[in-house]
Order: sequence, then C-alpha cells, then structure tokens
Amino acid sequence: MNRHYAMRDRLRIMALGLVLGLSTTSSTVAQDAGPQIMPNYRDADIRQIIEAVGEVTGRNFLVDPRVNAQVTLLSYTPMSPDAFYDAFLATLQVHGYAALEAGDIVKIVLDANARQLPGAGAGATGDRFVTQTIQLQNIGAAQLVPILRPLVPQYGHLTAHPASNILIIADRASNVTRMLNIIARMDQAGAEEIEVIRLENASATEVVRMLSTLDQAAAAAGGAPAARIAADSRTNSVLISGNLNGRLRYRALIAHLDTPNEDGGDTRVRYLYYADAEDLATKLQTQFTAIGADGTAGASAQGVNIWADAGTNALVINAPANVFQDITSVIDRLDIRRAQVKVDAIIVEVSEETASALGVTWAIQGSGANNPVAFTNFGSTIPGIIQLGSAGAGGTPDPSALPEGAVLAVGQIRDNGTSWAAILSALRGDALNNIISTPSIVTLDNEEAEIKVGQEVPFLTGSFTNTGGAAGAVNPFQTIQRQEVGVSLKITPQINEGSGVKLTIEQTVSSIDFGASGLGAVDLVTNNRSITTTVFVEDRDILILGGLIDDQLSEREQRVPFLGRIPGLGWLFRARTVEKVNRTLMIFIRPTILRNSVQANFETNAKYRFIRDLQLQQAQETVPLMRNADRPLLPELTQPAPIPPPAQGEASETNGG
Repeated sequence: MNRHYAMRDRLRIMALGLVLGLSTTSSTVAQDAGPQIMPNYRDADIRQIIEAVGEVTGRNFLVDPRVNAQVTLLSYTPMSPDAFYDAFLATLQVHGYAALEAGDIVKIVLDANARQLPGAGAGATGDRFVTQTIQLQNIGAAQLVPILRPLVPQYGHLTAHPASNILIIADRASNVTRMLNIIARMDQAGAEEIEVIRLENASATEVVRMLSTLDQAAAAAGGAPAARIAADSRTNSVLISGNLNGRLRYRALIAHLDTPNEDGGDTRVRYLYYADAEDLATKLQTQFTAIGADGTAGASAQGVNIWADAGTNALVINAPANVFQDITSVIDRLDIRRAQVKVDAIIVEVSEETASALGVTWAIQGSGANNPVAFTNFGSTIPGIIQLGSAGAGGTPDPSALPEGAVLAVGQIRDNGTSWAAILSALRGDALNNIISTPSIVTLDNEEAEIKVGQEVPFLTGSFTNTGGAAGAVNPFQTIQRQEVGVSLKITPQINEGSGVKLTIEQTVSSIDFGASGLGAVDLVTNNRSITTTVFVEDRDILILGGLIDDQLSEREQRVPFLGRIPGLGWLFRARTVEKVNRTLMIFIRPTILRNSVQANFETNAKYRFIRDLQLQQAQETVPLMRNADRPLLPELTQPAPIPPPAQGEASETNGG
C-alpha cells in the first residue's frame, strides 16, 4: 500500500515539475511556445495518467468504472500540453477507450459505447470521437455502405438513410476525414449516356453474348467492365451505357462485327443434335411465315425459307439477321436432350379354385320282358351312366366322353329279363395360380411407347362344305381368326417440374381359360383385363393402377323328385357340385426418370447383368447328350471407349450460323 501511494506521489510531482518547466536550458523556440513536457511512463495505471493529464491541461475527467489498463508512454522530445493531450487520446485509442468532450467534462468510456454518446463537433481533429452526416449528390448512399463498411472499425458506425440519400458516420476524427476524402472522389457526376446502335447484318443477341464474354474475362482478371451492354431482339439493336471511352471501344467492336458475311447472302446451316430436322423445319416455316424482314408480325415473309436435310439432320435457313436470331432462339430451346422414362408394370394374380362333385345315376332296362325302362341323368352336374354308355358305343370307344374323377359301377346285365346298372361319380379339384408379370419399357419424354409379350391364338369363326365339283368331291372350308393373348403395355410419359411423372397408360392382360369348358363355349375362352387411365407418380415410387378381388361360391344340386329327398336314401337319386373361386389381381406401376446417360447406363447394366447371371448359372451344367456343346451366353459388359473431342474448327453450324 505504501508503495502504491509513493508511486502516485512520484507521478504527480513529475507532472507538476513538467508544468513548471524543469529544464531551464530550453531553446528559444521552446520558450516562445510555452512550457514543454517530456512524459515517460512504464506500466503505469491509466487512472494515474488521467490525473496527470488533468493537472497539465486543466481538463476535468469522468472515468467509466470499466476503464482499467497498464500503460507505457515514452517520450524523447519535449511536447506542449496540447500535444501531450493528443498523445493521451492516442493512448486511449490503443487500449480500446475513447474521450468524449461534453462541456467542461471529458468522458472516458469504452470504444463500444462511444458511438452512443455525443462527441466532438464537425471541426474536431485527431483521435477525438465525432459523428458526421454526409449529403450525397450523384451516387446512392445505400450503394456506398457495403463498400465503406470494411474501412470503419468495429466500434464505429456507418449507415445510410436512403430517403434523404445521407450517410451517417460515427468514428474518430482522423478516420472520418479519410472517409470524407474517399466519398468526395466517388460522389462525382458521371458523363454516362445510353447509346442505341441498330445492327444491319449481325444478330444483336450474338454480338452482346460475345462482348459479355470479354467483360467476364476482364472481371476474372480483376478489372471492371468499360460499359454495360444489352440487346433488344425486337429491333435487333444493342444498347450501351457507360463512360465515353468505354462506349467508343464497344462502338468500334460492334461496327467491326456488324458486317455482311464474306460468303454473301443470309443462308445458314444449323445441325441438330436431338430434334428431328424434317419435323422441326415444317413447324418453323409455319411459325415464321407471317414474320417479315423487319421482324414485325403480319408482314410479308419474303426471304424467310427453312428446309431440312434428312441425311445430316440439319436445317438450311435463309432469313434476315433479326429473323434468323428468333429462329435460332427457338431452335436452341427445342434441340435439347430430353429425359427418358423407364416404366415397370407389376402384374400380380393370385387365384385359388376348389371344386367337388358327387352323384349317383341309375338305369333299368326291361323292355324285352315287358318290364319298365327307366334311368336318371344329371348331365349338367356330373357325367353319368348315359355319358359312359355313349363313350363305349360303336366300334371305337371315345375316351374324351369318359367322366372325370372316380367312377364306381354296379349292376346286372341279362339277355332276358330286366337289366340294371348304377354308377357313382366323385370328383375333387384344387387349383392354385400365382403369377407375377413385370413388363418394362423405356421411352422419351412425351413419346408414346408400346410393348407386347404374348402369342397369337387361332379361333374358329366359321366353317362350310362344298359338295360338288369333279366326281362329287367334298371340299370342307373353315375360317380362322388369330387373336393376341398375353401382356400389352402402352404408355405416354410426361415429366413435370421436379421429379414427378404424368403417365397415360393402357394396360392389357389376357390369357386362355382352359377350365371354362363348362360355360357352354364352342371354342377357346380368353380372360381379358384392361386398364386405361392417367396418373401422376413420383420418380421411383410405386402406384397401384387398379385391381380385382373376386370371391365366388357356386353350389348346384340335381335330384329325382320325391326320391331325392328321402332321408338316408335320397343321395342315391341326386348329384351335387360345389365350386369356390378366390381370385386377386393387382396392377402396379413404377416410373424411373433417366435424365442423363449415367442413369440410363446404370439401369441397362442392372438388367444386362441379371440376364447374364442367369445364363452363367445354366452354363455350369453340361448339355445332356451333347457334352461338347456350349450354352448361349451374353458377352461381358464393358464400358465404351470415350469419344474424342471434335477437331479444332468444327462447329455445329456453318456459313455464319
């Protein structure tokens, strides 16, 4: 504690001694300027230095409690009290403090709080904290803020008032003076004008594109564009704004570019990459029929002619420069690589069929002994004794007329008297189908595609016989119609913004029903399922298109009246059939957008390798009876060699295109 007071007294005595002029051998210049001070402080408390400055300069200080630092201030030449005060302000700035003069009081606060308190006037200099407003005349205040803000320290403040076009700066006086000099140089009235140059031979859009390329190269090198340019396609004109030198430079370049073609004429050849030249030529000719050489609608279309060369898939265009510009703009937007869509249809059919039949038929023959003749027949339920007799009648039995299932026959056949016979028929049938079909097809966006996988089945449609001709020859004749049976998928995809696909779908699934003989059909019976719809599906999502859940139960009974209802014995005089069918059919769709060759190759490679893996599994087994034979195998999939770039000088269009 005693050491602290001793240090403070020592500093105070040093300051007072400096005020009184401790050196009596000062120069004449120093005597004319008043008392001279040569302060020297090493790791001194800043509050003690403030006390010394107050005693030397006669100023009153109000110190923020947060002001606390150890200061080193060394001087090797004498200075006046005012210079000592300026050195004190610089010391405060170095340590993050500011001195704000408010009347007879000088406030010493943190730099961060200085901009929120009133400071010195506009004429202040040095490290005094000031707030200044600047009225701009030729440039927007808001445009200068992002440019000047890096020059203002963190504790300073810079903002713009767009309504009055005023900049507000709060910073130390020396930095504000520097900012004023920079703003004065930027706030100059420019000599910019806007020139309109109408082109006669060149396309305004192409000229602006080339000049903009030069500006981009200059910007990449760190320079600024000499002027700003824009194209007016309607009048085929170029607009230029900027300083005079920049406008003169662009004007000379445009005059050089706006010259007739060396080959003469307005005929150009445009090679197409993706679009069809013949189709596009017809549409372009129709579109630009009513556009004349001056570019106005409704004028005569003299001089505008477009035709296609199918061999090179190119367009030959004869049109003035401004019309050719519009034609080129349309071609650029139409001759693009369209995305492709791979559509996988998933058709699932699960069915279970169960059938049971049981019946007894009788026959009594007693006509030879004048006895009754009687029989029972339930032909629509189960085959009976009549059908069995028909199968064995004649010299050659017909096996197809034999009843299905188990047949048990009993009876007694006599040459005289009464003969009788009884047949018990029983049948149980179970059928289970589990079918999955996944037809797949790839097509361009907005292009219809169709895939068919199936067979052509012949159906008998009619027959007749000619009885005549030479020697009474018989000429039978039949008419047959073939019908496609299988899976058919027809789609038209439309890719929307994002990853959605609109699909117009026609899905058909047909098959032959071999178990439909009991329906009274005279020929084959086909099952047909068809869906025609338009849906919207996200890329790679699965959507159900439709389906059928069918549950059928059919019971049929035939019996002899009265006898068929006798308890216990009634089953000898009746026949029953029961059929139960459970069928579930669902159709799903999954689109995959192929936007580029990478995605197309990925999907192709997956399918290719799937088929090749199946062949490799079969290739592990030798061909029976032909051990030296090799099974067919797809070649291994390899990546194609990269296509070399076109030679220098090759272009997609010639003759000025």
